[in-house]
Amino acid sequence: MKLLIKLIKAAREYWAYLIVSLLAIVGMTAAQLYAPLVVRQLTDMAVNADPELADVALRLGLTLAGVYLLQAVFSYIRHYYTHYAAWHFVADLRTRVYATLQKLSMKFYHDKQTGQIMSRVVNDTNNIEVLIAHALPDIIVNVVILVGVAIILFAINPLLAALSLVAMPALVLLSVLFAKKVLPIFRDAQNILGELNANLQDNISGMKEIQVFNQHGREKEKIKTSARSHAVAVLKALRLSAAYGSAVQYLSGIGSVIVIAYGGYMAVNDRAPVADIVAFLMYLAIFYQPVTMLARVNEDLQTAIAGAERVFEILDAENDIKEKENPHELKNVKGHIVFNNVSFHYIEGSDVLRDISLEIKSGEVVALVGPTGVGKTTFINLLNRFYDPVCGEITLDGHDLRDVSLRSLRNSMSNVIQDVFLFNDTLAENICYGRPEATREEVIAASRLARADDFISELTDGYETYVGERGLRLSGGQKQRVSIARAVLRNRPILILDEATAAVDVETEKQIRDAMDDVMRNRTTIIIAHRLSTIKKADKIVVLNEGRIEDMGTHDELVARGGLYAHMTEINMYA
Repeated sequence: MKLLIKLIKAAREYWAYLIVSLLAIVGMTAAQLYAPLVVRQLTDMAVNADPELADVALRLGLTLAGVYLLQAVFSYIRHYYTHYAAWHFVADLRTRVYATLQKLSMKFYHDKQTGQIMSRVVNDTNNIEVLIAHALPDIIVNVVILVGVAIILFAINPLLAALSLVAMPALVLLSVLFAKKVLPIFRDAQNILGELNANLQDNISGMKEIQVFNQHGREKEKIKTSARSHAVAVLKALRLSAAYGSAVQYLSGIGSVIVIAYGGYMAVNDRAPVADIVAFLMYLAIFYQPVTMLARVNEDLQTAIAGAERVFEILDAENDIKEKENPHELKNVKGHIVFNNVSFHYIEGSDVLRDISLEIKSGEVVALVGPTGVGKTTFINLLNRFYDPVCGEITLDGHDLRDVSLRSLRNSMSNVIQDVFLFNDTLAENICYGRPEATREEVIAASRLARADDFISELTDGYETYVGERGLRLSGGQKQRVSIARAVLRNRPILILDEATAAVDVETEKQIRDAMDDVMRNRTTIIIAHRLSTIKKADKIVVLNEGRIEDMGTHDELVARGGLYAHMTEINMYA
């Protein structure tokens, strides 16, 4: 119930449409309840051989035709406006979920699969449409019918009405038990569907690996298992639904049996008019129709609730990267960075960085080196505030990053990350992603600096060439040069190069390095690279080992000291 109230509150923008639908439901129900009264009146006149039957029948027939027309109009209003409200609310909800996902820190994604998250954004929100457009309106319709018919039945014959409703307590109890039993099953079915989506997303993204290693059969079996598991879970719920629906149908028939048996006895003994018994049977058919329909509605309700739970798990997720209420907005950034006794771990008890203290002066070029897994990329992640230090502080121009707005912090940096990601868009759109307002001339100038213009100009569509998902149509070196062009065009006071030239050949790397010398001038630059040529000109080289700063100095100073850096140089680790 709390979840339903939460959903209704979230849909407040569309309450007007739902209220119109509610009024239409009332009108539609009133029209439906009018028909048996007409039959009752005609039956009474026929039984008593009323001479005005013909005239009255014509008038009532025309009235009934008008009532049915109104019922059709009300039905249209109810269906259109509930669907209008539902689909617009679902669109808003999907946007809200996505906006929340954008704000959540990288920690949230550590144990999440992309397919699982997509399932929540698409499939689970889709089930909420069923709740608003079908389940809730159907519940309201059926409740209004039940109340309206019950009032009419007791008005016609209280004793017969009481006898006909004898099965109601059992129906209510059955509905409560069904809801308790079936909700966990539908919840499991939604989770399994999420796993199926996750497996599909992984397999489609890794199709090259599947084909290279000839794992078609194995991956097909994984998808088959997930698909079958989902089918089994849904069928388990449907088996309960079928049993519930059959039980409801049987119990609903008991009321009609009592009316036919006892009502017939009352009519024969002149204890009730025949017209009342006929009307009673018609109203009873209307009364138990919604009771039977509630079996299906209950199923829709449980499916929607299971989906809503998964949606609100994201919307209510706690973000561990939080801005202060009135964060400081960085302006005229100089790029003076200080790490003060910073430690960090992804998994508690396994520190990636330990007690890091480092000053990077404005305009300085600093290189981070060390064996794989010593925390070089983590250093960059902390600077971008994808994570917060476990202890210690990081300052930029004297401001603790936790006191700074995320927008102004990330607006002060241009990043070239190791795992280049390109959107399925044109080369021009990918290059100006960080500066959408850039002119075509600026895009071309940045591409020339990154040595990307040569290969782009040779393409049939040039800068309007679509790169495919994740840049699939480009080579690794081409993607890297596009990424560098994007960072150059962004033109921020802090430049971060994480393995920026790892995928290009030595000659291209030299060309890019010569061009980047101009780009790095007068801006703070942090470089992570595995080629000596890329880092030996740095103002300061920081050697990381086992999460700590082991040594620091220029290339010549570090080689002269004969430590880890000198050893790595000797074995050509960075050559």
